[in-house]
Amino acid sequence: MILNMNSKELLQQHRALGNKKRLAILSFLKRNKSVHVTEIASGIRLSLRSTSKHLQVLYKAGFLETDKRYVYVYYRITLNQSKILKTTLAEL
Repeated sequence: MILNMNSKELLQQHRALGNKKRLAILSFLKRNKSVHVTEIASGIRLSLRSTSKHLQVLYKAGFLETDKRYVYVYYRITLNQSKILKTTLAEL
């Protein structure tokens, strides 16, 4: 039940999912697991700068986790998924 999530978090999650490019990123990550930002940008045909901004929105909403390997940051969908993220991923 969503009642235990505060309304600010819920609003942030809905806003994060309200963009086609961010949904494309989630879809790409669903298929490719842990990926570097340049691979994501190339895969969804978006500039590196725009991709990074969208990744930050998804990260702040709690949908992504990061793994730093040397100087590279890899993104993956969080293992601790909210109900809204599980529902969205099932539709992608």
